[in-house]
Amino acid sequence: MIDAALLWVIVGGFLEPVWVVGLKKYNDTRNLAWGAFAVVFMIVSPCCLAFAMGSISVGVAYSIWTGIGAVMTVIAGVVLYKDRIDRMKVLFIFLIIVGVVGLEMSSEVVL
Repeated sequence: MIDAALLWVIVGGFLEPVWVVGLKKYNDTRNLAWGAFAVVFMIVSPCCLAFAMGSISVGVAYSIWTGIGAVMTVIAGVVLYKDRIDRMKVLFIFLIIVGVVGLEMSSEVVL
């Protein structure tokens, strides 16, 4: 069973690329609705992180949050904006995932 705090940090991490995509849409269109969308998720995502830090150490929670956010943002860029991905990027994404999993496994929180 996943700990509630871990669930919060995972949800927050998955919300990171949501605001990044909203910011990109705002930058492309200058539509204030996209800007507001981005700002809302810029607030919601770190709030999820804050909820998680109640029982997960700050360093581990932040690493999981940013790791998920970074990987999912790269994936969003590839899927939505046709960003190029090569073997080196895949390798470094894999290293991010290994690092995040390693930090989680070495923390006090038990899955």
